[in-house]
Amino acid sequence: MRVFVTGASGWIGSAVVPDLIAAGHEVVGLARSQASADALAAAGAEVVRGDLGSLDVLAAAAADSDGVIHLAFRHDVAFAGDFQGAADSDRTAVETFGEVLAGSDRPLLIASGVLGLAPGAVRTERDGHAADPAVDALPPGPAARQATAEYTLGLAERGVRSVVVRLSPTVHGAGDNGFMAAIVAIARQRGMSGFIGQGDAHWPAVHRLDAATLVRLGLESAPAASTLHGVAEEGVSLRAVADVIGEQLGVPVAPVPEAAAAEHFGFLAAFLGVDVRASSALTRQLLGWQPTHPSLLDDLAAGRYTPPAAA
Repeated sequence: MRVFVTGASGWIGSAVVPDLIAAGHEVVGLARSQASADALAAAGAEVVRGDLGSLDVLAAAAADSDGVIHLAFRHDVAFAGDFQGAADSDRTAVETFGEVLAGSDRPLLIASGVLGLAPGAVRTERDGHAADPAVDALPPGPAARQATAEYTLGLAERGVRSVVVRLSPTVHGAGDNGFMAAIVAIARQRGMSGFIGQGDAHWPAVHRLDAATLVRLGLESAPAASTLHGVAEEGVSLRAVADVIGEQLGVPVAPVPEAAAAEHFGFLAAFLGVDVRASSALTRQLLGWQPTHPSLLDDLAAGRYTPPAAA
């Protein structure tokens, strides 16, 4: 299968590309910089230059493919505080792919997140597809991304084999520069590893390499309008995360009052206070996916986020 991959040189994409190639697929990767282009070429992928704003480039590459994996997201914009702007750009790209692939029965797999699900009970792949007041109370970025996922699933009615992979908020591993790295950086800066309130928030987690395998399996065999959960651990306690970070950095662990969370954690406060738990039982049953790589706490305890030189 000739597969067009956005975000191909990113955190997850750089694991997905070699996984696809090893399975016999031909990969065309989107690269917005020369460094990304060089990395993709070295991995054995064909390179297309552009970014999520290059809609003509996206349309042409999708038209020339047997399927599309859309992993790119403007995390630089989101982490600068404009999650909504990043989500809007993501939606436009998905709409472009939908127009090109309509009526072809070719796969369009996009990455979404379980943070867009209502907090509280353990959520499954069947949840999150109807209006829910609890979702409306979430930060606007995740809610907008959830809406894009629902739009993607609806493309099945237009002849697209649409697949949504809801990834855990932390897709962890050596080299991660996402949420966990940001939390560690804040602990270093503050000289204290904090958690919000009573520390009763939980996040699902998945290792980057396990997530890459799931993306490939979804592309190859998930039926149209499938929702998959990239979840290896249903809910890791953020208090436990703070404890391990404190131990690794040699700093105290302490609660941060909810009223002070925004000042302490910045934009991350809106996410760190959300208690989300999710199951991947239906995904595992459908595709035979079995995560095999280390847990989040194991990665933290092994020092992959706190190398001695940095500490």
